[in-house]
Amino acid sequence: MVQPVPGRPSRADLEAARGKSIPDVIATGLDVLFVGINPSLWSSAVGLHFARPGNRFWRALHEAGFTDRLLSPYEGRELLKRKIGVSNLVNRATASADELDLADYERGARRIETKIRRYRPRVVAFVGMGAYRVGFRRPRARGGRQEERLAGAEIWVLPNPSGRTAGYQMPALARAFRELRRSL
Repeated sequence: MVQPVPGRPSRADLEAARGKSIPDVIATGLDVLFVGINPSLWSSAVGLHFARPGNRFWRALHEAGFTDRLLSPYEGRELLKRKIGVSNLVNRATASADELDLADYERGARRIETKIRRYRPRVVAFVGMGAYRVGFRRPRARGGRQEERLAGAEIWVLPNPSGRTAGYQMPALARAFRELRRSL
């Protein structure tokens, strides 16, 4: 069962979260490091990845078989027991990823590559096709496993699980995550 979510951040909490970062859930020896675009104001306000209500990341992980039950963002560190980590391409909270520019994505790509070299996950999975395409200058990249590697790690590009992006309905999102899990 999903743990209850503590109180909702106030409007003032959300504004105060603008521009702040949140800590990675990361360790050496991971099977997969999921890399989001950047934290939402909600995630930054509570200090947790994919915490905004309506974000489907945790449900996609569960439906794909990465977790045996639906975890809440407050249980994010539990992922490490399953050899899963979470980071962000740009670790600066915004109300929308539209607030990021090309330089943000390019700096983020270099930062993630450095992280991959340090922590050596088997797979790095970008959750946000557009962010991967821009940050790594791969404008034609498609979803799924990529031909190239990043600092030795296999690259996967998955749909953005944000509830704000309706391009992928939950069954298709879970299928994309499941394809990655089965490849491990």
